[in-house]
Amino acid sequence: METDGSQAVPILKLDGITKRFGALTANGDVSLELHRGEILALLGENGAGKTTLMNILFGHYVADEGKVLVGSNDGDLSALEPGSPNAALVAGIGMVHQHFTLAENLSALDNILLGTETLSALKSARLPARHKLENLMSRSGLTVSLDTRVSQLSVGEKQRVEILKALYRDARVLVLDEPTAVLTPQESDTLFATLKKLAEDGLGIIFISHKLAEVLASSHRIAILRAGRKVADLPSDGCDQRQLAELMVGHEITETVREPNQPGAPLFVLNGIFAGQGRDVLHDVNLELKSGEILGIAGVSGNGQTMLARVISGLETAARGSIQLEGVDLGKASVRQMIDSGLARIPEDRHRDGVVGAMTVSENLAIESIREPENQRFGLLRFTELRERARNLIKSYDIRCQSENSPARLLSGGNIQKIVLARTLETEPKVVLAAQPSRGLDVGATSDVHKRLLAVRARGAGVILISEDLDELLRLSDRIAVIHRGVLSAAEQTEKLDRGTLGLSMAGHSEEDAA
Repeated sequence: METDGSQAVPILKLDGITKRFGALTANGDVSLELHRGEILALLGENGAGKTTLMNILFGHYVADEGKVLVGSNDGDLSALEPGSPNAALVAGIGMVHQHFTLAENLSALDNILLGTETLSALKSARLPARHKLENLMSRSGLTVSLDTRVSQLSVGEKQRVEILKALYRDARVLVLDEPTAVLTPQESDTLFATLKKLAEDGLGIIFISHKLAEVLASSHRIAILRAGRKVADLPSDGCDQRQLAELMVGHEITETVREPNQPGAPLFVLNGIFAGQGRDVLHDVNLELKSGEILGIAGVSGNGQTMLARVISGLETAARGSIQLEGVDLGKASVRQMIDSGLARIPEDRHRDGVVGAMTVSENLAIESIREPENQRFGLLRFTELRERARNLIKSYDIRCQSENSPARLLSGGNIQKIVLARTLETEPKVVLAAQPSRGLDVGATSDVHKRLLAVRARGAGVILISEDLDELLRLSDRIAVIHRGVLSAAEQTEKLDRGTLGLSMAGHSEEDAA
């Protein structure tokens, strides 16, 4: 992307930021500068310190050393009060988190106004607010129905509400964490076109992403953190994905390739499944997974994927329909019965459903096999064996933690995902349900997840891959189906599909509709 003269004006400076958590240095002497009208991409492995740095910027954390400086309209820099989100908001710093922080039962307008009015105000200034927002939407292209409940908005519209919240507060710096994680390709293109327009109007933008193609296409400059320290700060022009990946992880990344494979007989079958209520429903879902196959399920978040995963794993009982594994009817099987039958799952929300944060790494690695003879005897846990097994898995899966006795909540998202993978795959299940397995993971961790899923396929088991990342689906899947509003399409061979076609199907459109 081309830059303009406005980028000579500094709007934000992080000067020598250091943050320690005990013996861990999350940020080590990190300095960054953002200019007016600039889009800066912040890259790094999971646990590299990106989120910690942004939390210091927004006042959630206080740096042990260094300071945050914010530029005024005349270009002078002044220190930002540490540890004060309110000071960050007043200084014009807005943040859009990967997981939206919206009240689903309120309108878009109400969500935007939350926290902007004092309790002593006699009435809400809704009319002036509406006029200001209509002007913002006209200038930025961030159109959304202000009177619609957030629960009725699409994922892309919810993200627009989050950005409008920041712009309504007169943000001059906008920070976005994984902004395209749950968007279709078309929505992602629209978002970055909007961000470019906002930057041209003078907004400074920092966005965190693991999608290297969008980083190169959408940013002016790229800063890279590794192990808490800045290892590169370079213009986007002239960079390529391989170069960025190697800077992030410190070594060469081998590309994951799906080798040709002849799937076997049907392994796991859903017939006429009806389940759920409200928005998260399934309507007459039919699915057939063959042995030695990865079956991809594409869809925008909120179209029934969560319910589908719950039914497959035994967390939800279908109102109608049947489930079969190797020809055996599982009926109303519980989660335990599903696991015992040979089905393992990688849950969509690894923090909420993947681990128990207060338990140790060792305990989390054994949590689904705790009844096995090697883990307990006469009802008593065999802690020596549990710890030894954990040490072996930590080494095999490169789980980066201080020890097997570390609480899981202290680990980065990527390392929590490695715990889930180790616990799931070491039992050599017949079927693996992988829901959003690489969401929010860096390029190195994503490559490792992909290799392990392909290894499951290679030994003749089956994988159901539910993902909103089309690149991931096209790279790994033998066949892909699309779920939209609870209806699952017939699966097609991956070689017959492309990103554009899938993106339209995910949004409920066909190529004829688009034409």
